[in-house]
Amino acid sequence: MVAAGKDTASYIEKVKKDLGRSRTKDFSAHNSKAHCVAWNCTGKYIASGSLDKTAIVQSFKDERLSREFSLKGHEDAVDQIAWHPSDPNMLSTVSTDKTLRLWDIRTPQKTVACITTKGEVINMTWKSDGSTIALGNKDDLVCFVDYKTHKIISDKQFDFEVNEIGWNNTDQHFYLTSGNGSIHITEYPSLEPLLQIPAHTAHCICLKFSPDKQHFATGGADALINIWDASELSYLTSYSRLEWPVRTLSFNHDGRLLAAGSEDLVIDIAFVETGEKIATVSCNAFPFCVAWHPSQNLLAYVTDDKSKHNEKHSRDSDKSTGCVKLFGL
Repeated sequence: MVAAGKDTASYIEKVKKDLGRSRTKDFSAHNSKAHCVAWNCTGKYIASGSLDKTAIVQSFKDERLSREFSLKGHEDAVDQIAWHPSDPNMLSTVSTDKTLRLWDIRTPQKTVACITTKGEVINMTWKSDGSTIALGNKDDLVCFVDYKTHKIISDKQFDFEVNEIGWNNTDQHFYLTSGNGSIHITEYPSLEPLLQIPAHTAHCICLKFSPDKQHFATGGADALINIWDASELSYLTSYSRLEWPVRTLSFNHDGRLLAAGSEDLVIDIAFVETGEKIATVSCNAFPFCVAWHPSQNLLAYVTDDKSKHNEKHSRDSDKSTGCVKLFGL
């Protein structure tokens, strides 16, 4: 559980002070807007995927990102990107071209494997032991890919809208957020239903587990963010400071901060135990994806090209097309 009392108060005071004086810096990555961003397990590298059909890997050192590799092979936009949970050199990408590609950044000029997916994938996640990749597509089909054999080992068609997916803290259960506002918990690997938890009054869009998987958070079309105890499956807190549907979530390295993005022109950073606001990151366009560094309070994010809400920002937004942004420097 998260510490209480004086420790909590001093933690909140420190992160508010540190993040309150932090700045955001843009780092060029793509020729078109970036859709996704993720750190590897060590925090040495960050990867982003884009409408320009590439994934770009950059190294992080001395508060700067430096471009290292361009991963080419997809024939359409790279929509999702995820690193292996424990191997810092391996990552996966999925594209509108209906393929999953595996990459080893030590040999970036070629893919390790290219797997044709069943439909257009909108969500991807790794099992914590790195053995399996789960993919969810636009037609509510979830399939599982064996990392070693590069084969689809199972799949299941659901009769409800499936949004974000993920394994729980023991990897024995598999979670799906749904269009009816619920969290569906299934047995893994059978995917037999175990429990359905009402979570939101509208579509439940996103799901993220804390690094220790003791907590998880959900975001919905009702603009609510809910935080849960993963062991007890009990509700901890809920808050709503965003006005638009919550589409991206990320826990920081110690699991005590949660970043959330929507079509609002801000990223909200909250204290997990209470939902208290810690910081707000102003954006020139709405954030597609947020991702905390695995060991520092450093938040990476990518945004749309141009604000749909405030045209006065459009010129600045266009200048940062395809950039990866870092907050916390």
